[in-house]
Amino acid sequence: MQKGFLPVTKEEMQMRGIGRPDFVYVIGDAYVDHPSFGHAVISRVLESRGYSVGIISQPDWKENDSICVFGEPRLGFLVSAGNMDSMVNHYSVSRRRRQTDAFTPGGVMGKRPDYATVTYCNLIRRTYKHTPIIIGGIEASLRRLAHYDYWSDRVKRSILLDSGADLISYGMGERSIVEIAEALDSGISIEDITFIDGTVYKTRKREDIYDAVELPHFEQVRADKKAYAKSFYMQYCNTDPFNGKRLYETYDGKLFVVQNPAAKPLGQSEMDAVYALPYMRTYHPSYEAAGGIPAIREVQFSLVSSRGCFGGCSFCALTFHQGRIIQARSHESILNEARNMIWDPDFKGYIHDVGGPTANFRHPSCQKQLEKGVCQKKQCLFPAPCKNLSVDHTDYLALLKKLRELPNVKKVFIRSGIRFDYLMADDDPAFLRELCEHHVSGQLKVAPEHISDAVLEKMGKPSAGVYQKFTKAYKKMNETLNKKQYLVPYLMSSHPGSTLKEAIELAEFLRDLGYMPEQVQDFYPTPSTMSTCMYYTGLDPRTMEPVYTAVNPHEKAMQRALIQYRNPKNYELVREALQKAGREDLIGFDKKCLIRPRKSEAAPNKKQSQKPVKKKTIRNIHPKKKKTGK
Repeated sequence: MQKGFLPVTKEEMQMRGIGRPDFVYVIGDAYVDHPSFGHAVISRVLESRGYSVGIISQPDWKENDSICVFGEPRLGFLVSAGNMDSMVNHYSVSRRRRQTDAFTPGGVMGKRPDYATVTYCNLIRRTYKHTPIIIGGIEASLRRLAHYDYWSDRVKRSILLDSGADLISYGMGERSIVEIAEALDSGISIEDITFIDGTVYKTRKREDIYDAVELPHFEQVRADKKAYAKSFYMQYCNTDPFNGKRLYETYDGKLFVVQNPAAKPLGQSEMDAVYALPYMRTYHPSYEAAGGIPAIREVQFSLVSSRGCFGGCSFCALTFHQGRIIQARSHESILNEARNMIWDPDFKGYIHDVGGPTANFRHPSCQKQLEKGVCQKKQCLFPAPCKNLSVDHTDYLALLKKLRELPNVKKVFIRSGIRFDYLMADDDPAFLRELCEHHVSGQLKVAPEHISDAVLEKMGKPSAGVYQKFTKAYKKMNETLNKKQYLVPYLMSSHPGSTLKEAIELAEFLRDLGYMPEQVQDFYPTPSTMSTCMYYTGLDPRTMEPVYTAVNPHEKAMQRALIQYRNPKNYELVREALQKAGREDLIGFDKKCLIRPRKSEAAPNKKQSQKPVKKKTIRNIHPKKKKTGK
């Protein structure tokens, strides 16, 4: 493998001695050759197997020639919208256009289209009618079968059909992309590549689909929300690479979209090999004049130690993308990366993060997973830790200690997020102590998300009592260490299951805590999460029981305002919410009240009118005059 960035121009390709690339990779992000960017990992993996890859980053989708930089690739086009779903990248939960794009040079918005995967594939097809197109990345992965699309407010077909692509490589993709490349290179037609785990294909031959479970057909799913919920839960229960079944979805009775089982997780040596590839660890130099790529700042001095998550939060799509089985890198692999990083001229002594989707998950939740897979209808931590759960922070602690001892390292932070219920299930307080002593700088961010058990149950999160137990343990540990460090809770408004009653319950919790968050996360219905299924159908797909969901933008605004009830800008929304919920008792002057009445409504009694005068008089008395009695 040659050192340096992969080619982004014809000239760079020729400098490498390549006349025609094996693959052309079209991406919605700027080209950043760092292992935190999916396009970098996939292209480097292919390169390590002897395949040449040319990068076309953020092509002008209005110009056909923008896709012809390298001509027709020998084996096929790869297409990804980028590290984020393009619609999440473009729009806030209120569907307002975002002002910046951290994955674009200079943070400029508008360099990729909406529904980027579909648009790029259609662009390719206008010029290259028969060249294989393989789509991947988070957008394709989470839209691989029929899905509810929040931005158009309708159920959409599999992205495989709307894009005109031939194959989806879903999930993390390292295994499947190599198998796809080898199959194409051996002369197998793209239409016949139907046998690779971690892929989705389309066919008109029902007789060729074997050992598969039929999902409700698309027309039924689009017309009937119960059918949609049923289909979603069947998919949810078949995401595991060991016990998941092949699934297929029918369109118009004659076209079938088939999802093969997920690819097997990478072993430790395989993970190490992926992260040992010769990444440049930064963005292509051609972006320097525009101000670089803002997204690199978050990951430049961070270390990925694992992937996968058995946390099972309903609003998270990790179950559908990375899966629930933890895959971890070896200590030596991570330390080697850190040793290269700490001598970077821009390194200031701080490793910003060591983790994965959940920082303190470093091994599978139980031993049986690598043979039998995860339980299909049971969670590891919810509603309480499973009796088979392996709770052990020893390996993670040892890794953090080794990183702290490296030269040039002043502090090692943990920003991936600590799963506090897993921490509390550990009888050994060593991790909590090390966390507070070495890896927190004033504030620790954790995600209880809510305080109402009714909402937490829909979120797949532990009960409020677990968080309260953690806060006490955290406070006590910091007192023992003589440290003043605080918790910053991440909270979510208007999640399915939350009425105004539960939103007010959360506001009262914040009142008693004496804390008002600066930012509030409103529930965002993104493709392929259980919470999005609840949002669209009004049903809990696990039980098929009705779930209250705030879909009206004004009610969502009220729930969000209640979390920040002290903000004067939210006064009218908070007042309206309290009145609608019959909680006028929280409007007043008592310390338990959230807001005060309007000035025009305050009773002009003598006691109230005297208070401001008394305070003003005291405030105007100079301390020295008080001593002289004047």
